[in-house]
Amino acid sequence: MESRSNVTYFVLLGLTQNPKEQKILFIIVLLFYILTMVGNLLIVVTVTVSKALGSPMYFFLANLSFMDVIYSSVISPKLISDLFLGKNTISLKICMIQLFTEHFFGGSEVFLLLAMAYDRYVAICKPLHYLVIMRQWVCVVLLVVSWVGGFLHSVIQLSTIYGLPFCGLNVIDHYMCDMYPLLKLVCTDTYVTGLLVAANGGMICAVVFLLLLISYGVIWNSLKNLSQEGRRKALQTCGSHITVVVLFFVPCIFTYARPAKTLPIDKLVSVFYTVITPMLNPLIYTLRNSEMTNAMKKLWRRKAISNNP
Repeated sequence: MESRSNVTYFVLLGLTQNPKEQKILFIIVLLFYILTMVGNLLIVVTVTVSKALGSPMYFFLANLSFMDVIYSSVISPKLISDLFLGKNTISLKICMIQLFTEHFFGGSEVFLLLAMAYDRYVAICKPLHYLVIMRQWVCVVLLVVSWVGGFLHSVIQLSTIYGLPFCGLNVIDHYMCDMYPLLKLVCTDTYVTGLLVAANGGMICAVVFLLLLISYGVIWNSLKNLSQEGRRKALQTCGSHITVVVLFFVPCIFTYARPAKTLPIDKLVSVFYTVITPMLNPLIYTLRNSEMTNAMKKLWRRKAISNNP
């Protein structure tokens, strides 16, 4: 790639060029990142330690939180550093690594959310067969498929752009390395490449989102067969998942399911699904889930007792 390209590093324009705004955004993004790490790691630890959270739903939730931890760490620390120091440069190789890792964990999360929807479908529509269908090995297979799906998606995304020459400007109008901003800097025709990116990114998000809507339509239709208490619990757990799905997929579809061009609003939309949504996931799942909240309280009591013999 370097033999075909005159570019060895990129300049990221970031979210703003105003020094005062950069300092304010530095504090906001840093706070969001800390909350993301604390909230998601707390879920991972709670599910791992608590015996009461041994169901498949919490197994998938812990893995979703783990993905959010890595996904956020790919983007936020670099953004925080750039906002604080004002030096928004990134080498060509690190840019490609960031691009690959971002799509790897983002793609894996897309497929994991689909697996979580299947788990909720089985739990609500086939409750008597739930433990038989959602056995441990089935959950592990669904998780592995999610990881493999994300890996293949990321490999395809990277392969479409890795061999292209960057021989003009090296200024990216973004705060991270992503497909469409990079394609603007390629000095060959990128029409076909843009179609491949939209098919591999946008179409995956759109198709999975459609499948999720169908699954929740089936679940909603089956709620009439449940008792009032069962309906309330189902709406609680499914409501949390639907909220996460909408927050994640709508920006994803807007960004990737369109022709290969950048829009002024793209950076704001990207902030939503790379910085804000991973922070909101723990709040959405814990505040609406009494089992998770109680397990966290027990964990804190146990820790407090151990620290004060």
